[in-house]
Amino acid sequence: MAVKVSVVIPVYNPGKYIDPCIDSLLAQTLPAADFEVLFVNDGSTDDTPGRLDKLAEEHPHFRVIHIPNSGWPGKPRNIGVSEAKGEYVQFVDQDDHMASDALRRMYEMGRRNGSDIVIGKVASNFRGVPHGVFRTNREKCDLTDAPLYDSLTPHKMFRTEFLRENGIAYPEGKRRLEDQLYMMQSYFPAKVVSILGNYTCYYYSKRDDGQNAGSAKLVPSGYYGNLREILQVVVDNTEPGEFRDRLLRRFYRVEMLGRLSEPGVLKFTPEYLDEMVDVIRPLAEDFMTDGVHEGLGSVTRLRSTLLRADDREGLMKIARFASSVKGAARLEDFEWESDDRIALSLTGRLVHGEDKEPLRLIRRDNRYFLHPEITEGLLPAGELLDVTSDMNDFKGELSLRNRETAVEWPCPVDFSAEVEKLDGDSYEVVLRGRGHVTSEAVKGRGRVSRGFWDVWVPLRGLGLVRKARLGADRAPRVDAKCLPAVLGSPARPVIPYFTDPHGNLTLDVAGRAKKLAVYLADRPVRRMPGAGRPELRLDVFTGTKSGSRAAELIVTAADGTSRTVPTTLRPDHGRAYLAVPARVADLPEGTARLSARLDGPKGPELPLCEVPVAAGGRIRLDRSDVAVVDPALVRVVTVRRRRAALRRMLRSAGGPIVRRLPSSTRKKVRRLAARF
Repeated sequence: MAVKVSVVIPVYNPGKYIDPCIDSLLAQTLPAADFEVLFVNDGSTDDTPGRLDKLAEEHPHFRVIHIPNSGWPGKPRNIGVSEAKGEYVQFVDQDDHMASDALRRMYEMGRRNGSDIVIGKVASNFRGVPHGVFRTNREKCDLTDAPLYDSLTPHKMFRTEFLRENGIAYPEGKRRLEDQLYMMQSYFPAKVVSILGNYTCYYYSKRDDGQNAGSAKLVPSGYYGNLREILQVVVDNTEPGEFRDRLLRRFYRVEMLGRLSEPGVLKFTPEYLDEMVDVIRPLAEDFMTDGVHEGLGSVTRLRSTLLRADDREGLMKIARFASSVKGAARLEDFEWESDDRIALSLTGRLVHGEDKEPLRLIRRDNRYFLHPEITEGLLPAGELLDVTSDMNDFKGELSLRNRETAVEWPCPVDFSAEVEKLDGDSYEVVLRGRGHVTSEAVKGRGRVSRGFWDVWVPLRGLGLVRKARLGADRAPRVDAKCLPAVLGSPARPVIPYFTDPHGNLTLDVAGRAKKLAVYLADRPVRRMPGAGRPELRLDVFTGTKSGSRAAELIVTAADGTSRTVPTTLRPDHGRAYLAVPARVADLPEGTARLSARLDGPKGPELPLCEVPVAAGGRIRLDRSDVAVVDPALVRVVTVRRRRAALRRMLRSAGGPIVRRLPSSTRKKVRRLAARF
């Protein structure tokens, strides 16, 4: 059978850090016969060579290639490509790992589209991730219509013949930015690039010894000499104009001005700052035209102006100011909705300084400028930084991020930017938004995994991006609305809470650590009236897709003895109902205490109420002191239950008959049933 994917892994003295990588490849859902793993051992001096050889003996689809030490991953990767038997090549680093279904999903997307490159969503707990690249699946795109230049790491799937036919290879030996060179040389000839954005394929993991690739100190002359090669690739493959400017602007913003920005530049010695500026300025003069410069955000454009003027003190001053700029988000409202989503209303703004002062603008002749206090000493006397062109670029986003795995998912949100007057002639931009977060499945993505999921609000404006946590600043009404929930099928707890001590909003999904019983301790318990089955209404939110959840009822008699009775936490129109048995065998007469375990047999008990017990162990919930559910709500719930029961009956009895009818008649019957 033909090999579908060759996984190429350069290896040098990885020690224990290769274990997650190996485990993840052994766990792939793609059948072992369909892929191979090529470990290219770059002259390791630890026990790695023997260990890999033994692994290859145990797993026929694993191969090991031993080479003398080359000192850098380029040569091992080139050898891996030359030896690959697969239709596609996937690069993996020795201290990273892949999700179990990654190879299968990426290969199928590539094969479906005839892709030259397939980019799988990545997560990292220590390095930046271009989340905008993975906002959605893209079956077919290229460098002209997708921000591929924001994803320049090589941990992607390449069509093997595409690499060979275009002569795409790594420069060999020690050098910097070789990944960016490789990727830009790949993106230009690629006719089809596919992006798998709804499944996290690749995980960058921080090593506890601090020896991740790329952690070595930057040597300016070598680094920017290598960057010059990349910029030349851009120029050689484009014509002057907006597209070229956009590509060059990415490298100017990130690799050049970004290296002269906070927080890194604030730690530079004067000598090192001089060394950096002395090599960056000629590169900017050679490649970064006025078109590149003018397309930058305001603060970044100011940095560019200072660099062009060789104002090194000014670069440090703007870095000190920008390092004090933070994102501030306020949670205005919180509301569970029936589709299992949390609706959030929020405001966001950029602030600066220890006192979190608003980022002030002034207005002159219907144009906006950065407040002169900020730019004082950075521009010629009397000159202001015009930010009018950036006023439409203030944006807010909303995301859920797993605290442990660093997987991040964008959430739908709509923000509007409003210019609000402060004092005198000062203004600020305030973002007002409404968005939704959910732990449950959405289109193209399954339910989020068990764990702590923090809510983040990235804010953009004036060329700055600041991420803020949400919840520490919140409206007083929010806490009462922040109900624990039981969602989905199989049902699992989802507990929104505010962290201690910072007060930030987090979802504990599927019982990572928080317990329903704890978060219900101070919330009301009500009983449903009537002669039907006895049950208690708990302040647990349930959605339309929530299933039932097993629970235990603990009945403690007056003599101190306890009985544990299996029961069910049942969803019904927005809340969870706990069934109470009408009778418990051998329960003595008197008064009994009811409590429940909602978090499994070892979970804490939730005290519920006291109930009279009649002869024969009959529990008289109707004669307890538990408050009754509001009668208006009872009527609504009762009507809804009857309608739901009627719908089930009609589907059960009429479904087989309707399915035999002609298509046009079926539609009429269903429309009539819907009105009924």
